[in-house]
Amino acid sequence: MGRHGWKTGARRWRFTALLGVGLAALALVLTLSAMPDSSGSTAGTTADGDKVWGSPTIPTGEPAAELGWGFTHTEHSADEGVDASVERARKALAGPRLPQVQHLMGWGSDNPEPSPGRYQFGEMDARMDFIRATKSTPVVTLCCAPDWMKGGEPGVENVDWDKLEVPPEPEHFKDFAKLAATVAKRYPDVRHFIVWNEFKGFWNDAEERWDYEGYTKLYNLVYRELKKVDEDILVGGPYLVMDSLDPRQSENASDELKGPWGSADQRVLDAFDYWNKNKAGADFVVVDGSSYTADDELIPDEFAATRKFTDVSRWVRERSGGLPLWWAEYYVEPGDHNDNRDDWPETRRVAVQAAGMMAMARGGTSTAFYWNPQKRGKSCSGCLWTSTELDDGGRPLPMLDLIERFAKEFPPGTRYEDITPATEGAPVSVLADDKALLVVNTADRTTKVTVDGEKLTLGPYEVHWARR
Repeated sequence: MGRHGWKTGARRWRFTALLGVGLAALALVLTLSAMPDSSGSTAGTTADGDKVWGSPTIPTGEPAAELGWGFTHTEHSADEGVDASVERARKALAGPRLPQVQHLMGWGSDNPEPSPGRYQFGEMDARMDFIRATKSTPVVTLCCAPDWMKGGEPGVENVDWDKLEVPPEPEHFKDFAKLAATVAKRYPDVRHFIVWNEFKGFWNDAEERWDYEGYTKLYNLVYRELKKVDEDILVGGPYLVMDSLDPRQSENASDELKGPWGSADQRVLDAFDYWNKNKAGADFVVVDGSSYTADDELIPDEFAATRKFTDVSRWVRERSGGLPLWWAEYYVEPGDHNDNRDDWPETRRVAVQAAGMMAMARGGTSTAFYWNPQKRGKSCSGCLWTSTELDDGGRPLPMLDLIERFAKEFPPGTRYEDITPATEGAPVSVLADDKALLVVNTADRTTKVTVDGEKLTLGPYEVHWARR
C-alpha cells in the first residue's frame, strides 16, 4: 500500500538495569568492529547476532495461534522520548497486555545485517525491551531485507531506505531465511512470526499480476528455517492486501467475493490460492486491507463499507480450511497523498474503527493489529497515546481505550450472539456475547434506540458498552 514510514536512526530507550550489560559489551563491539572486512564497513556490528538478547521470559507450553486484538509499532513509538513519558506509556500498556508487532527492518528498526554475517540489532533490541517491559506478547514481521540481499552494496553506510520495499533477490532467499532463524534465536520469547509485508516488491510486471511463485518460495524457506529453530514457533502468511474495486468496475473484479462494498481484486485471490495450495505449512493465515476501494471510495458509506471485513474474513477462513485468521493491518479512513488521516473528528474515527473491528469479529477473525500512526508532535489523529517526546506524553488516547476494551470483552474463542435492535431502522451497529454488549451509533446525531431490552440515548458517533 506504500503507506508506511520507517526509521533510520534514533536514540532508543533502555532500562537502567541494562546499562551494565551495554557497557560490558562495548569493548567487544569496538574490537569486532575494528576487524577488517572486504564487504563494506562493519563499524558497530557484531558476528553473534543469534546470541540471546537480554533476559527474555520464555513462555511455557505450546503458544496460542490466536492472540486477540493488538497493535503494531511504527517509525515512532513509546520506547523513546522523555523518561517519565516513556514510563507512563509502559504502565498504560502493561495493564491489558495487548499483543505487539515489530518489523525486522524499517518502522523503527535499522538494517539488521548490513554485511553477510555482521549484525546490528540495537534498535530492534530496544523495541523488544519495551514490549518485554509491558509483559505483552511480541510478534515479529519478517520484513524487510538488507541491501546486499537485493542488489545493493554491503556495509552499514550503504542502506538505501528508498528501496526498503524491494524484496531479496531469489539467489538470496536462503540468506533471508537464515536471517529469520537468527532473529528467532536472538529473541526466544517471540513465538509468532509473519513472513514479509503486503507482498512488497513481489509483482510480475510482464503478466500484470502478483509474483506469488516468488513469494511462496521465500515463505517456504523461511517457514522451514524457523521450524528448525523450534517446532513450536508459529508462522503465518501471506500478508496480502485484500484490495477491492468499485461495484461498477469489471476488469479484475471477482465474481466470487463481492458485496455492496464492491468486488475483491481477482489477482489478489489468485495469489492467495497459489500460496494456500503450495505453502510448506502455516499456523495462521494473514491478510490486511481497508474497507474502502482501491480508489479510496467508501461504498455505500463509511460504516456499511466495513461489511467487507466480514465477507473477506469468511472467504479466507473457508479457503484456508479454518486456520486462525489474522489481520496484520486494517483501515477504515482513506489517507491523503502523504497518507495522513486527519479529516475526521476522533469520535467519528473511533466509531468507524469499532464498526470495522465488529465486522472482522463477525467474520471469524481472532487476531488483528491496529497500525499505530504515532507522531512526535502534539497533534496525532488516530494515535494510541500522546507522544512520549512530550513532557506530559505517554497518556492513553480514545483509540487505545477502544482496542483494550474490545480485547477484554471479545477475546479469541468468543461466541457472538445475534442481537437485533428493537427500534426498527435505528442507525446502530451491535455486537454481543453472553457477557458484554457493544453498540455504536453510526449517525452524527443523537439516536434513541432499544437494544437487548435497554433503552439507550446515544450521542453522535457514541461507542456504548454494557454488561449483560
